[in-house]
Amino acid sequence: MLEPNKTLRENNVSKSGKFSVGLPITMMITGMVGNSLALMLVYRSYRKKENNRKKSFLFCIGSLALTDLFGQLLTSPIVIYAYLADKKWETMDPSKILCAFFGVCMTTFGLCPLFLASAMAIERSLAITSPHWYSIHMKTSLTKQILVVILCLVLIFALLPIAGVGQYTHQWPGTWCFISIGDREDPGMFFAITFAVLGIFLLLVTFSCNVVTIRGLIIRCKTKSGTSHSAKQWERLTTETVIQLLGIMCVLLICWAPLLVQMLRMITTKISSDDCNSAKESFSPSPSPDIQLECKLFLFTIHLASLNQILDPWVYLLLREILLRKFCQVASAVSKCSIEENKETQSEGQRETEMDRDALNKQ
Repeated sequence: MLEPNKTLRENNVSKSGKFSVGLPITMMITGMVGNSLALMLVYRSYRKKENNRKKSFLFCIGSLALTDLFGQLLTSPIVIYAYLADKKWETMDPSKILCAFFGVCMTTFGLCPLFLASAMAIERSLAITSPHWYSIHMKTSLTKQILVVILCLVLIFALLPIAGVGQYTHQWPGTWCFISIGDREDPGMFFAITFAVLGIFLLLVTFSCNVVTIRGLIIRCKTKSGTSHSAKQWERLTTETVIQLLGIMCVLLICWAPLLVQMLRMITTKISSDDCNSAKESFSPSPSPDIQLECKLFLFTIHLASLNQILDPWVYLLLREILLRKFCQVASAVSKCSIEENKETQSEGQRETEMDRDALNKQ
């Protein structure tokens, strides 16, 4: 009785797997195109810039785009092959070496963008709040050293499960590997909690520094308000930067906060990666609805976090060149229209007042 049901379930999984392969292919192509464009634009701008502060910022953007590009190149082909091969991970990777490699890549290229976003947020806030200190101490060489330290620290952290602290396991639906969630062993639990808490801390640092930067820009814009060309230019640049920073914060929070919160939820509720895999493989009795929901949510949040690699080059660089100026032009046109309407309303009111006065005088 169980064999027909099992065969039917396996056929459904196979069909859904073939259908789902379009998602990682699309994400890989769009991510490669966006990050490649960003790298070319950064390289061209970096060679032209003579200002060290602008070079430091461009170097950070280039490092972020390169990190996202390598992250997709190293992980997406494995996911696509797992979908197309339609095999269990255990048969595809009996030695678990591929799973460990995939987990290290996921952890490294997941944390690196968060660290880089925090570093750039701190750099921007220092440039606005302490411009004199920033111009003296912040050099391109220092930026390069900080980025190398970040990469080394993240890589060491990602290799901890290889040394026995934590574990990388294949995840539902069996096409990828990541940190073992809800592991009852203390080292595994410690590593998963550290990853989630560290990610949330980096999001808070980025958010706080961007808020400080926005506040500083608005205050400085008010002090420079006027009708001169430099004041208008400063106002335009402030508007563009504020819009960009808001976009960066929204993308980071939407992409990363759900995954980090979901990891902590699964840890506290003791739902492990093994529970998700056993729920997939057990055909009778049916798995618990709560476990199914948590596993599906975890997969969805991973997809959201993967979107960050695609959106990063656009919110940091490409959209600033393409859309922000258009947005500011529209906003400027709207404000001019509203000002003209106010003037017309005031002039009409003055005319009506004068007419009323003339009527009274005639009486």
